[in-house]
This record gives sequence, C-alpha cells and structure tokens, in this order.
Amino acid sequence: MDRQIQKKNNISVEGNLTAPETLIFANGFGTEKTAWNAVKEAFSADYRLVLYDNVGAGSADPEAYSPKKYHSLNAYADDMLDIIEALDLQGSTIIAHSVSSMIATIAENKKPDYFKKMVFIGASPRYLNEESVGYIGGFNQLDLDNLYKAMTSNYYAWVSGFSAMAMANPDKKELGEQFAATLSAIRPDIALAVSKIIYESDVRSELPKLHKEVLLLQTQQDIAVPSAVAQYLNQHIAGSKLEYLDATGHFPHISAPNEVIKHVKAFI
Repeated sequence: MDRQIQKKNNISVEGNLTAPETLIFANGFGTEKTAWNAVKEAFSADYRLVLYDNVGAGSADPEAYSPKKYHSLNAYADDMLDIIEALDLQGSTIIAHSVSSMIATIAENKKPDYFKKMVFIGASPRYLNEESVGYIGGFNQLDLDNLYKAMTSNYYAWVSGFSAMAMANPDKKELGEQFAATLSAIRPDIALAVSKIIYESDVRSELPKLHKEVLLLQTQQDIAVPSAVAQYLNQHIAGSKLEYLDATGHFPHISAPNEVIKHVKAFI
C-alpha cells in the first residue's frame, strides 16, 4: 500500500488477508472507523476487511484537509476510489453508513467495476425538502440554518445534545457519549464545513445510474433520515432492496450490531 494514501485516510486491512472477497467499511459524519468494531468481527474469518477514516475526521492526516478541495462529496468519492486502486480491491462489497453511502454512489458511477455489492445504512440523497416536486428530505432551510448557528455558537454544547438525539438509545447513554467523543475530536470549523456539504448535497440524479445489488437498511426511528427517504432510494435505485431493522437511531451498527450483521450476512 502507498504509505501516503495509508496515512492520509488511516487505512487498515484486517480479517482474513487471504480471503478471495473484500468488505470495505465506510463510516459517516462524526464517526471514525472504530464505529464498525461491533460489526466487523462477524466477518473477519471469511473476508478481508478494509477500514479507513474520512479526511477531516478520526485519525486521518489532518494536513490532508483543505476546504478548497473538500467542498463537495466528489472529493471524498475520489478518496474512496484511490483507496480501492491502491489496494487493488476491484469487485469488493462496500458497507457504508450515512453520507458515505452517497459517496459510494458517486464513486460507483465513476468506476462501476470497483464494486460488486453495496450496503447503505441510514442513507439520504437529499436532506432538504423540495415541496415543488413532493420530495421529503426531513429538513427545511430554517432547520439547517438553526443547526449551523448552534454549531457555531457553542460547538461542544451542540455535540452533547445532538449525539444523544442521533443515537436515540437513551437506555444506552454510553453510546451517545461514544459518538460525542468522536464528534468532539473534529475541529469545529471542519465539522461545520462538512455538515454544510452533507446537508445541502443533492445526489438524486446519481441514483438511476446505479446498477448494482444494493441493500438499504433503515431503522424504525432516525432523526436524520425519515422513512420517506429510504423509500425514495428504494424507488430510484433499480433492483434495490429495502429492509427495516429492529433498531432505533441513526447508528444501528453501533447500537444494534447484531441486527446489521444478520441483514448484511443474508445479503452478501
């Protein structure tokens, strides 16, 4: 592996290194590759596992982040493709959470041969509502403006409240605290910039181009992604399969790993 790419995205290759198939785990905003700890071991005997951190978060090279470069999801898609090329992982299955699902969608449309199957957890192609076409994303512009204001005025206070709401497992407070820790580790200015890119992105036009087996996993209650969004994805990704997890919150791979493992194993 190219050391520069490894350092840039804090890449690790684990599991069965001689296995013929590879699973790539791609985490969402505010988390790092450790978010997959409760899931990955179930696949470590039969698959080679690749995990990494997105630039600007986790233990990715802090010098690699530039607001000029990372001004859209395309830059993150290019990073994903660079990792696949560096490790010669063509034909892998990607398991992506939240925004990384749409990053993977963009990447797949650029290099279709690089992916075999795709699993999207809590994915959304567009967070903003668009009433003119009847699209429900879950947020209006005022919602987002208030979110940005809260992040700007007191980032760490926002982290404390948002992490618990997003995890949505009040009986497991330690999980919300775990998310708060990785979210707090991100530089506030980077967190704000990336949040704006994510919440104001629109990947809907990329969906009809996706021609892979796609499993959509959605929880019963997700503050970031309403069920209508999951249904929209299911309708606009040809041949995709939508399954609801017996779980709540935006992070089922952390709060209900056995549910995620069960559905992913059946799919792959």
